[in-house]
Amino acid sequence: MNNPFKYSLDNKRYHTLNYFYKTKFNKKVCKISLNAGLSCPHIKTGGCIYCSKTGSGEYGGDKRKSLTEQFYEIKKTMDRKWKNTKYIGYFQARTNTFAKVEKLKEMYEEILKIENVIGLNIATRSDCITEECLNYLEELNKKTYLTIELGLQTIKEETSILINRCHTLENFEEMVKKLRKRHINVVVHIINGLPYETKEDMIKTTKYLNTLDIQGIKIHMLSILKDTKLEELYKEEKFHILTKEEYIDIVISQLEVLREEIVINRITGDPKIDDLIKPLWITNKCQILNDIDKEMVLRDTYQGKKKL
Repeated sequence: MNNPFKYSLDNKRYHTLNYFYKTKFNKKVCKISLNAGLSCPHIKTGGCIYCSKTGSGEYGGDKRKSLTEQFYEIKKTMDRKWKNTKYIGYFQARTNTFAKVEKLKEMYEEILKIENVIGLNIATRSDCITEECLNYLEELNKKTYLTIELGLQTIKEETSILINRCHTLENFEEMVKKLRKRHINVVVHIINGLPYETKEDMIKTTKYLNTLDIQGIKIHMLSILKDTKLEELYKEEKFHILTKEEYIDIVISQLEVLREEIVINRITGDPKIDDLIKPLWITNKCQILNDIDKEMVLRDTYQGKKKL
């Protein structure tokens, strides 16, 4: 069966990041995950209940080393797989706008000086970008390919309170609008399988994102990690954890209602096995990706097919 989805170089029926980078830059582009050693303004309130001790920086560099050292260490691994690539510095761990602008300039521009670095991805919170920072990001966006990654996770208020997200949906939406007013690309993180959410809840979050001017999305499966408040909650309440089959069904349903031009930056998570409590099926990332592809073919569906 021919692939009916136009944003594809292979058998994918959704708009992959690999396709986007290759068509935009005419090259293979690799992201280098970095740890700037920053904290999070939310730690004093206990932090999001699922957040690991590394602040979602499991695959980032060693914060005891300089950003340049981190970059070249990870680049060595990338270079074994791919030749003649371009690079994007990905400030991943914790909240990467949680510092004075002078400090941020040092961090970001240290990476931009490196040969073949074409851009930056900066992961942060919608409530942690000041007006001064926005003005600087606007300048930076004119010099390089800049993407700001914002964690939303869900639009359901009860879940937001449960996971201790500590910012409102209104705050998130306002920040997306401020960033887009400055023509800065926005990628949004959502999590499937949050405690007590239904399939309909997760699809509602995706439909909401369709109404915003965003350029990409990262879809994660909830991971229960050791030494987190989520682990404590699971031990107490034993809430339902999605099966692999349920997750695949939900992801496909989300893709079907998502605008076709939104780039799927991630479609499953890959936590470190040593830290993972549940679900264990998430460790086989390749199988999950292949099963999503196969099921989309069986359903004869693709991203945006059911967009309202």
